[in-house]
Formats: sequence, C-alpha cells, structure tokens
Amino acid sequence: MPSSRRAVFLDHHSLDLGDLDLSPLHSQFDHLQLYAATRPEELAERLQGATAVISNKVQLDAATLAANPQLKLILVAATGTNNVDLQAARAQGITVCNCQGYGTPSVAQHTLALLLALATRLCDYNQAVAAGQWAKASQFCLLDFPIVELEGKTLGLLGHGELGGAVARLAEAFGMRVLSGQIPGRPERPERVALDELLPQVDALTLHCPLTEHTRHMLGARELALLKPGALVVNTARGGLIDEQALADALRSGHLGGAATDVLTVEPPVNGNPLLADDIPRLIITPHSAWGAVESRQRIVGQLSENAQAFFAGQPRRVVS
Repeated sequence: MPSSRRAVFLDHHSLDLGDLDLSPLHSQFDHLQLYAATRPEELAERLQGATAVISNKVQLDAATLAANPQLKLILVAATGTNNVDLQAARAQGITVCNCQGYGTPSVAQHTLALLLALATRLCDYNQAVAAGQWAKASQFCLLDFPIVELEGKTLGLLGHGELGGAVARLAEAFGMRVLSGQIPGRPERPERVALDELLPQVDALTLHCPLTEHTRHMLGARELALLKPGALVVNTARGGLIDEQALADALRSGHLGGAATDVLTVEPPVNGNPLLADDIPRLIITPHSAWGAVESRQRIVGQLSENAQAFFAGQPRRVVS
C-alpha cells in the first residue's frame, strides 16, 4: 500500500452542496484536496503527487492515467464508471471502486412522486391556482383536469433489481398490481412478462434498468403505441431508454395520459432536446435530481470512506477494476 495517502476530489460540488459531513472521507487520507469542479486543462496539475483520486464525472482516460504512475486508487462517487478507462487502470495496476445502492430510497420515492403527480394532475392544478383560476371559480373546487387513482391499477416495471423492487413495494402500498417485464438482451425468466405482452396490460410503466446496446430506445414509437390509451410512463433510469421524439409525439397525440422523466439522453441538455419543446402536454421533467436526497449523498460519502479504508487495509471492496 502507498505510504503517502494524498487524495484529490476533482468535482466535489457535484456531490456536496455544503450540507454533507465529509469528515469520514478526510479521515482516510493524510491530505484530501477538494475542488468544486475540474476542467480538462486543470486535470494534469491537480493530479500531481496524488495517490488517490475521487471523481464523480471528471474523465480519467488512458493518457491521464499513464501520465500519473503514482496513482493507486480511483474512487468513483457514483455507480457508473464510464468516466474511467477501466482497461487502462487495470493494466496500470490502479484499483477502481464505485458506490452502489446508495440512492434506492431517494430514487424510489421520486419515482412514486412523479407517478402521483401525473395521476393527480398536481402540476396542472398548481399552475391553475397560480394563474388565478380558482379565485374565479363558480364553485368551491376546480376539477378541470381528470384525476385517476392508483389503487387497482397495474404497474409495469422494466428493471426489478434493488431499485425496481423498492418501487414495487411502494406501488403495492398504494394498492397497485405489479408486473415485471423482460428486459431486452437478458436471459428470459418465467416470472418476467415479454415486453410486447406487458405494455398493453399496464396502466403505468416505470423504468429502472441500465442503458445498453440492447435497451437503447427500448421504448420507441411502436412500443409506446402498444400501451393503453391514457397510460402513464415514468423514467428515472437513463434517457436513452426511450426514443424522446417518439415520446413527445405520443404525448402530443393524446395517446398517453402523461409522462415524467428525470433523465435525458444528453445531460445537461445544452443543445436542446425534443422533450423540452413548450407544446408538449402532460409532461414533467426533473433535472436528474431523483438520487439527490441529502441522505443518499451522505451514503456516498460513507461508501467512499469505506472503499478507501478497505483498500488501505489490503481488502478492497466494491472493486470494478
């Protein structure tokens, strides 16, 4: 193990808004330098002398790793490791560890919050009140937007791992029947319903699977058309799982009862996105914030600390390379 435990956190503002306790992480290193964000041109200088690096989204490619032979440990402050060249890290003898399962309660409750907002037309009623429509009403209430109950409805899950299972339990608490769909590219399982059979059965569909070559545009125009008229779609997984132009078209046509997404294909959407058009009805977009509860982010700090401690003890955990 390295005798010097000097670490840099290249983009800690992507995790910490000043509301987290970072002392468990500081305690694992002789020195931990925090950088709010790191531009590519700043990377070389900031990595000099560091034996460990913590990164959420800053890219650590093969050239960067080769230029820093002193690096021994990369701690990814997320589950996805696409910002690290794992093959290069492996060849260089650098251990890469990620964080896992930290955001399940946060993402699960966000999924249900979006589903409930669609079912109750929460955003529409809030906007109507803000526009003064309630004050002008001829009776005590507004019922301009149709409300549906979740109880007795069928929820389809695409992805029934830890997160999908948590969403299923919450949905069942609302009295929903839950069906789990077969994910394209995965071995068939008898308890999973084929996608083309699942879609016509469900009143709502939520997505909880990774983006792969098999799941990209898993829901396109054909699949969205298979859903019941009035069905609700919620995506808190990855933007590329749904053909965003097809989703916009299905909402404009009135076929879907509503959709909500916490993710887009490119984030942030600096070059626009079909779902950002201002004429799409019954659509809720949140800015990849489902994971961001303070408790969720504090769990990441805890896992980063655990991963560092385990590495220095010679028993690394959550190793991806």
